[in-house]
Amino acid sequence: MVVYFAGAIRGDTKYKEYHKKIIELITSMGHTALSEINEEFSTKLPLTDKELFKRDIKWLESSKALVAEISGASIGVGFEVSYALYKLKLPVLALVNSRIERVSAMITGCDSKLLEIKTYSNNEDLKKLISDFIQKIKE
Repeated sequence: MVVYFAGAIRGDTKYKEYHKKIIELITSMGHTALSEINEEFSTKLPLTDKELFKRDIKWLESSKALVAEISGASIGVGFEVSYALYKLKLPVLALVNSRIERVSAMITGCDSKLLEIKTYSNNEDLKKLISDFIQKIKE
């Protein structure tokens, strides 16, 4: 299954240490994790903002689900979550580090049945949350 991963790149990157772990977990479960953060898909040549946008939308449109690390504020991640939910009707797993006290009301107030917001503290939590999410999609 192709899963799009979204994590802050230009926004608050305080939790980026978990980004590669999430990609690694998705991949270790036999799935493809599309993301600029995934070194397998990163480009050697710099892309313009328009090229980045077009590529990421194309990746989202070819995915069956979106996993987003939303602990760090990021307009781009928020856009991708919204696009996945309301344009593409994709299931979305939004992961929040347990040290975060407040998450954007635009996420926590969203009542889409396709959105799951889950809190994690460590890599074991991430593994279980991602595994459960992917299993639910397969059913």
